[in-house]
Amino acid sequence: MITRAKAGILKPRHRADLAHTEIIPLRRSLFACSDPKTYKTASKDEKWVQAMKQELDALHRNETWILVPRPATSNVVGSKWLFRTKFRSDGSIERHKARLVA
Repeated sequence: MITRAKAGILKPRHRADLAHTEIIPLRRSLFACSDPKTYKTASKDEKWVQAMKQELDALHRNETWILVPRPATSNVVGSKWLFRTKFRSDGSIERHKARLVA
């Protein structure tokens, strides 16, 4: 079987040209800000701790889960925190968002 790659037929790559967007404040904010990748990093900053508290409060308020004793024969589902800074269209920070995912 001859695929396009083996035959030398390749799709052209279109690189995004962001040079014309130098004056846009949102672009500057997006590239200047970096979100934490781990819980350990996020827990050192009060704004991310507050975002995590808000997420946990929402999960409890919506009764997303209930805590039960772990049966010896079952596995536990792992979880991970994801962090994202949300921006307004003018480039200012709207809020810090934390999500707990399984």
